[in-house]
Amino acid sequence: MSALPQIDPQSTNTPLLELDHLRVAFGDTVVVDDVTLAIARGERVALVGESGSGKSVTALSVLRLLSDAQVSGAIRFDGEELLKKSERAMRGLRGSDIAMIFQEPMSALNPLYSIGDQIAETIVVHDGVGATEARRRAVALLARTGIAEPEKRVNSYPHQLSGGQRQRAMIAMALACRPRLLLADEPTTALDVTIRAQIVELLLELQRDEAKKRGMAVLLITHDLNLVRHFAQRVAVMERGVLVETGTVEQVFEAPRHPYTQRLLASRPQREVVPVLPISPVLLEARDVSVDFRTKLPGLRGWFGAGRFRAVDEADVSVRQGETLGIVGESGSGKSTLAMALLGLQRTAHGEIEFQGRALASYRGVEKTALRSNMQVVFQDPFSSLSPRQTIERIVGEGLALHRPQMTPQARRDKVVAVLREVGIDRTALYRYPHEFSGGQRQRIAIARALVLEPRVLILDEPTSALDVSIQQQVLKLLVGLQHKYNLGFVFISHDLEVIGAMAHRVVVMQNGSIVETGDVEQIFAMPVHPYTRKLLKAALDR
Repeated sequence: MSALPQIDPQSTNTPLLELDHLRVAFGDTVVVDDVTLAIARGERVALVGESGSGKSVTALSVLRLLSDAQVSGAIRFDGEELLKKSERAMRGLRGSDIAMIFQEPMSALNPLYSIGDQIAETIVVHDGVGATEARRRAVALLARTGIAEPEKRVNSYPHQLSGGQRQRAMIAMALACRPRLLLADEPTTALDVTIRAQIVELLLELQRDEAKKRGMAVLLITHDLNLVRHFAQRVAVMERGVLVETGTVEQVFEAPRHPYTQRLLASRPQREVVPVLPISPVLLEARDVSVDFRTKLPGLRGWFGAGRFRAVDEADVSVRQGETLGIVGESGSGKSTLAMALLGLQRTAHGEIEFQGRALASYRGVEKTALRSNMQVVFQDPFSSLSPRQTIERIVGEGLALHRPQMTPQARRDKVVAVLREVGIDRTALYRYPHEFSGGQRQRIAIARALVLEPRVLILDEPTSALDVSIQQQVLKLLVGLQHKYNLGFVFISHDLEVIGAMAHRVVVMQNGSIVETGDVEQIFAMPVHPYTRKLLKAALDR
């Protein structure tokens, strides 16, 4: 490779960050190959691509946080070569000149220290101020990022904050020393649409403010194309470690050149649901259902009794054969609690739930076991819901062993192979383990496990929120096809309104445990009546 050109650090035309023929490998596996990308001062650049494309590895290589990796090429920050700096010099840059917001704040924040202590530590280490001044600045940063009662929240631990509050605290920590480059790795993936919109607006406001002062640039790493459209000025697309296309957001979104970029942009959920026949019977119905949880009373009263928190309040829902009922709302609105009650896995305070016209409470013994086989669930994270110690054959066939004990081992295996084939998984998967599959493949296996018992109702709790857009589209198409083939009733829980719009026949909107609006999904999306529904739809980035 020829010598890389030298750049004058004092030149105003020098990019703030420049990756020149960057290559990252782990042993014989190359994960980033010949990436060249420059980011100017004050610029917002999005790096997009599916999981495994090398986005996060590229960002971590800038901070030199990749252990056991072979990194070659050049990484220049403000004209200085980072790959030649000592570890001590890099520690001086991390957090001060280059900061990072991680995807999952709960795992990135230390659970043993308060939010204020973690923000203050960054200020003390890099700015050399005293503990009192660092704490004062930590409170000011929390207030600046929109956290209510910052003087109180500064003493809170990560588990005492909501997802949106934890993400704001991560942003406050990243901005503590006013960095010149901010690396944001999937900062909104796990957030509700309203919180996601707030975080995007916050990042835009803070970036514009800091750009005026220090020219702060942002490298946003994401697979959320709506976020890219609303946040970035320029976009770079990665596929399998290679940068395949770069350009302004307008250029790439309106006239993508590379086939991979075209596929990504075409991967938005498409509505392909089949209308429900008017004579379709009701499979599952809940009337006036409420769910309470016991809570400890404040102060001394906690010694003498417990209060009650109403998680679901007098909910009325129904699902017909071949119908998808969408349930939307923010975290804590009661969506998953209602789903567990519908499955009979959560005790209700009052109300009645019926399956095919019969109350769940009336099922006993063998009948209750049969009921379980008719109502199955697919969870959000297939990696945590699949046993890492069991083969795919045992995972998918476990329900058959329990509910169909009369089946021979060969008949059970044939059934497992057939249902795996139904969801697009080859029989060679039988003897493999969950960690050997991608996220999309694991979710297909989770769906196969639910379908192997031929249920009548399938409850889907955020089944696509952790998937890339193209994999998400594949799973949604699979579910629509299976519903049409087997006349299944779906309860589809999601905070992604675009997915609900593509999948659901009817939608239920929940807020603080109550159903505030329900009706035909196209009608609700076109003319929402309740203010909360309008707020949710407005917060969706594509509206």
